[in-house]
Amino acid sequence: MSEGMHSIILPVSIENVWGFVSVIDRWAPLVPGYINHEMMDDETLIWEFKGDLGLMKKKIKLEVNILEWNEPDKVTFKLKGLNEKFDGYGYFLAEKYGMAETKMTGCLAIVAKGAKAPIANALLKTYVPQMTIEFSEAIAQNLLLHK
Repeated sequence: MSEGMHSIILPVSIENVWGFVSVIDRWAPLVPGYINHEMMDDETLIWEFKGDLGLMKKKIKLEVNILEWNEPDKVTFKLKGLNEKFDGYGYFLAEKYGMAETKMTGCLAIVAKGAKAPIANALLKTYVPQMTIEFSEAIAQNLLLHK
């Protein structure tokens, strides 16, 4: 399983971080290669983006199921590929850090399955950590713009 984790310390309160990440429509468009997303219900969305795995550029469609909304500090989710054989999970974690700062951590883990899994998993080892950094940084930038 390929995993990426990235932490950022922001001059934003934990309540402001929660206000942003608790609304999926605010952060879903920030994934690198975003095409669109559709809310199926309060805890399920279909997320479509273009993944650039170096040798392979693929349109990826994932079902994201929110497992936990733990206000004000954690959102956990699982992922299932709809057009590719991917499974995974991730979370956002916010921790108070000083008087008016928050440490925000994003984590994403993905594994490919099926006949092409060995090749795809080799490519994911670089892609997932980089995507996690880019996604976390995009969320941070949006939080700073709207604080």
